[in-house]
Formats: sequence, structure tokens, C-alpha cells
Amino acid sequence: MSTVLDTWYEAAGVRNQIRRMLTEDRELGLVPFPEHLTPFLDHRHVKELGPQARQVLLTRQLYQYMLFTVNLETRVVNRGMLLVSEDREAGRGIRQDALKIYIDEGYHALYSMDVLHQIEESSGVTALPYHFAPRLRRLDEVAGHFLAQQRELAHVLQVAAFETMVTSLLLEIPRDRGVYHLVREVVGDHARDEAQHHAFFVRYFRELWTHLPTSIRPAVARAMPHFIDACVRPDLAPIRESLAAVGLSAMDVEEVIADSYPEAVLRDTVRTAGRHTLKLCESVGAFDLPGARDELHRLGLADG
Repeated sequence: MSTVLDTWYEAAGVRNQIRRMLTEDRELGLVPFPEHLTPFLDHRHVKELGPQARQVLLTRQLYQYMLFTVNLETRVVNRGMLLVSEDREAGRGIRQDALKIYIDEGYHALYSMDVLHQIEESSGVTALPYHFAPRLRRLDEVAGHFLAQQRELAHVLQVAAFETMVTSLLLEIPRDRGVYHLVREVVGDHARDEAQHHAFFVRYFRELWTHLPTSIRPAVARAMPHFIDACVRPDLAPIRESLAAVGLSAMDVEEVIADSYPEAVLRDTVRTAGRHTLKLCESVGAFDLPGARDELHRLGLADG
């Protein structure tokens, strides 16, 4: 039986891509991360720091994105892919595709860390300690609240939420000619693999839903909006640390964060990135179940 990853041996990045290398990007006046995707850069407190601090902040914003990718792929996605690969009730094709995705995600983590190390060495800007534990804790708190007796199912649903979302970073960075070639190439490589993973999880989620006991479906439907929010809501702690590291006072840091990331903007970010996942849940009737639409409204994810 054919699967969405039938061409994996020929098309997957880990099978055919060369190692991407940093070349002359800094000399060309390019930046490591898109300025328009870094809202705090235009804040008056940040502007007062000058161009050198701006470059450091952009560089560390890239590092945060790469470290987020490393942790997401290895600690969340591959945790779930192992569970899918071991699911005896899933078809052979699905189980094999799960291992293909497992390999892809490990490769994404590898080259994300490689990019970070190359730019650290070239720029002299060191990465700050990155803490993924708070996001992982939020994801698992949702699992404990809604699916306490189905933890393995919850871990797979977390992956389904991540893999069916479409973030502006994967879409926009490869097209931004002002960004380092290395970064554009690596994010473009990632985006091509993720398009295949997205297709796999759309199909897999629908099949999973079909086989879920009706007694569990309402809990899954109520959990999914919270998984979406926990997956994609921007993590402000690393941004606070980056701003403090370039010399802003604690009071100024909080002012920059409050002005740059108001709750309405955060909710819009979640709603936009999660729109495909929400439509997928809607397509199987998940949000017609008791309490599910209440959770959408609670998180600001409902239409209107």
C-alpha cells in the first residue's frame, strides 16, 4: 500500500543533502535572523543600545530558534514517533513512515546545532543557556489534565499538533534575501521535509480519530486546542534573558516584553500558526463534541 513517504529514500534531506556551510554572509551585510520576525527590535529601549547590540540580539534570536528545533525534534516529536512505530494496530506502512520521520527529525536537530556552532565560531556571539523544560512541562500538564489515563496517546497528539501547524518561520526565512544564506538553506531544507510530515499526520490523525473509542474522543477534542497553544505560543523567557544580557535593566526588559508581545498578539500568533490543525480537528467533528468549543473560546482560538 502506498504512503505519503514512498519517495523518502530518494527525497528526504538526510538521504541527499550536503552539509550547509557558512560562507561570506556577514561581509555581504546579511543578518542571521529576519528583523521583521523580531518585534522587540524596534522598541525604543532596544534602539538606544545601538547597532552592535542589535546584531547580538538577532544572532541570539537565531540561536533560540535552532535550540528550540533541537529540543522539539528530539524530546517531543521523536518521543511520539517511537510510539507510533511500536503501535501494532497501525499498518505496516504507517509504522515504517514513523521511523522515517524519526530519522528526519534527528537530522533536523543535528544540522540546527551545526548552524548554531558555525555562527558562534564566526561571530563570537555565544549562545545563552536554553531551557526547554517549561514548554515540555506545559505540554505534559495538558496531557495530565485531559488524558491522564492515556499518556502515550497524549504524546502522539502533541506531535500531531506540532506537525500539522505551519509557522511563519519555515515559510518566510527561506524567501528572505536579507538573511544569511546558510540559515535560508537549512530552514528551506527543513521546510521541504516538514511538508511530507504534515501530509503524513493529516492522514494519520484522521485514521487515529476513526479508531478512537467514543468515550475518549471528547477528552481528545478538549485537549487539542491546549496542545496547539502549548506548542506554538512564543516562549518569552529566552527573549528576557537575551535582552538582559545586552544590558537592559530588569524594568526595561519587562517594558519591552509587554509592549512587543501583548496577549492579543500572542493569541493571534497561535491562531494563525495553528489554523491547519484546527481545521483538521474540525473536519473530523472534534469540536462538535461536548466542551470542545468552550476550550477554543477560552484560548481565543474560535472563529470570530
